[in-house]
Amino acid sequence: ERARALAQQAQALELRLQRVHGERRGLQRPDGVRLEDLTRQVERIEGERDAVDARVLELNEALPELQSAQQHAQREAQAAAHDLGATTARAQALRALQDKVMTEGRLQPWLARHGLDQLTRLWTCIHIEAGWENALEAALRERLGALQVRSLDAMAGFAADPPPAKLAFYAAPETGVPQAPPPGLQPLSDLLRDVDPTLRAVLDDWLAHVYVAESLDQALRRGTALPRGAWLVTRDGHAVSAHGVSLYAPDSEQSGLLARAQEIENLERQRKAQLLLADDARQRAAQADAALHAARAQLAAETRRLQGLTQQLHGAQVEQIKLQQLAREAEARAGRLDADLAELGAQGEELAAARAESEARFDDLDAELAQAQQAQADLDAEVQRVQARVGDARAQLRGLEQRQGECAYAIRSLQQRAADAARVAGTAREQIGALQLRLDDAAAEWQRLDDASAQAGLQDALHAQAAAEQQLQEQRRGHDALTARLRALDEARLRAERDAEPLRAAITARQLDAQEARLQGEQYAAQLAEAEVDVDALAAQLPESARPEQLAREAQRLQRDLGALGAVNLAALDELGQARARKQFLDAQLADLQQAASTLEAAIQKIDAETRAQLLQTFDAVNGHFGRLFPDLFGGGTARLVMTGDEILDAGVQVMAQPPGKRNSTIHLLSGGEKALVAIALVFGIFHLNPAPFCILDEVDAPLDDANTERFARLVEAMSDATQFLFISHNKIAMEMAEQLVGVTMQEQGVSRLVAVDMEQAARMADNAA
Repeated sequence: ERARALAQQAQALELRLQRVHGERRGLQRPDGVRLEDLTRQVERIEGERDAVDARVLELNEALPELQSAQQHAQREAQAAAHDLGATTARAQALRALQDKVMTEGRLQPWLARHGLDQLTRLWTCIHIEAGWENALEAALRERLGALQVRSLDAMAGFAADPPPAKLAFYAAPETGVPQAPPPGLQPLSDLLRDVDPTLRAVLDDWLAHVYVAESLDQALRRGTALPRGAWLVTRDGHAVSAHGVSLYAPDSEQSGLLARAQEIENLERQRKAQLLLADDARQRAAQADAALHAARAQLAAETRRLQGLTQQLHGAQVEQIKLQQLAREAEARAGRLDADLAELGAQGEELAAARAESEARFDDLDAELAQAQQAQADLDAEVQRVQARVGDARAQLRGLEQRQGECAYAIRSLQQRAADAARVAGTAREQIGALQLRLDDAAAEWQRLDDASAQAGLQDALHAQAAAEQQLQEQRRGHDALTARLRALDEARLRAERDAEPLRAAITARQLDAQEARLQGEQYAAQLAEAEVDVDALAAQLPESARPEQLAREAQRLQRDLGALGAVNLAALDELGQARARKQFLDAQLADLQQAASTLEAAIQKIDAETRAQLLQTFDAVNGHFGRLFPDLFGGGTARLVMTGDEILDAGVQVMAQPPGKRNSTIHLLSGGEKALVAIALVFGIFHLNPAPFCILDEVDAPLDDANTERFARLVEAMSDATQFLFISHNKIAMEMAEQLVGVTMQEQGVSRLVAVDMEQAARMADNAA
């Protein structure tokens, strides 16, 4: 076995040696040139990445400053736009107020009737130093709104149709020479600025002998020295003459025209300046925004480049590490293979020596084996003889063991039987002892008694027993007779009790009736005595056929009636007087309430009448605007509003709209875009009734196509002269009509910001760029 094992080990060692030689020949080493190129590439990419990382760090440090500058520029632009919007709104409001004063006064219908509504007012042609507007208005009063005509002779025709309010006309004369003012006084006309020379003569004439004073106190101090017909006016418009004082207050619809006109001009100049500032601020904001965007774009580009370089560096480093690891593994594998080859050579030599030694040892062991086999044969024969003797001994041993078991069982049975016999013998001995005692007692009793005495006693006992039995029978017969008699008496008693029970019940009822009658009689007697009734007279009045039950029921009825009446009220007269006074007061209150109700009903009727008239007027106005705007939006067609009831206060409003080319009976048959246009026409029609300074539209043009959107945009642009529109839209056509665009953008993920574009400025910038 050892030789076979050594042969197998030698064969395995040869196979292993062949395999190690194959691995040693097939061992591949990494490309050294590629490894050197990767090393130089890693160094170059690291240098570039460090430079890009430095630029990214610089951009990150500069980005907050650019953001702060951009936010500051946006805040300045927003503040400038807010100031510009406030100034524009103030100027528009003042212009609207001026137009309203000029168009809604009592003179406007009269001027329109005579064709004078287009003439220029005097206040639009004159300017005065700031702060003296009220003084000029106080001096000119209604002449401030004078109308220029060619000749004053034409005014004679207005005598037949005078104006409803004060009105002045003027004709520009030739240029005159103003009079020299008194020393120490400044004429009001000297404060006029930029006045036409032809108009200067009119104003010198109307403002002759009108001088200025800084305050009312100064005017009062200098008023006594004024020449005849001269008077002083203050900045507040108060007028002082030598003999009177006129305090100024805005008392007509024309008051404040000059001041508002002056303020409008100042606001217009301020608006222009603010417009320039706003443009400059928007340009700075745009520049800051562009710089911020450029920095962010550069930062993003550098970040992407840094990421690309980092990825390249990681790839090169990974490949370099792999090649270096492969080189180290190849060296280590080659070393291990060389060591394995050396070890396998040593093991081969050891196996060869072991095989030679094993073969020599095998020969020696083969001779020893032959001797051992002969000895083994002899020993086998001896073992067989010994085994035969051992078999006989074992059979004899099994017989003896069986007999021993049987003997042991017999011994245990005999021992059990001996124990049982001992217990039985003990019990028998105890019984024998007890019987012996009883036998001894019987023998002693037998000796004490003899036969003659026993017989005599027995006879006496028998006679006594017979007599006792006879007496017992006689007593039993007597007891039975008494028991039968007692049973008969009990039955008779029960029958008597059953017969007496109704009688007892009747007696008890009669006793109760008698007691009740006695008690009722006592109660009635007490009541009659308490009421002091003559019993005899009452008995004579009672009919003979009257029954007590009937009388009792009548008495109960009378008692109930008395109880219902209650106690006698001694203060009834006083209460009656109080009730009458209360009734008179309530009647007066009722009359007042009825009168108030009549007054309220009259007021309600008046309010209803005025409401109907105003509602009808409003409905007609809205219907007119709606019918006018509908064809503009649809390019034709008709639309109107129809009341759905006779009572205007309770009636609903139905919209009837028929676009061109359709004969629909209800607006529900229109498309979504047509419904939207109808709604826009109706809303803008209501908006025309009472326009507001601002109007916000939230995606109104969403369901409209391009053609309808253009009509909608034209309508909004036409209405934007008097109203500022703020509209939310995603439509490019709607955005084209806007003056400014404000949007929210998210250039970076999670970062939102506002972007505002002035369309005029953008157009100018586009023109300049072109």
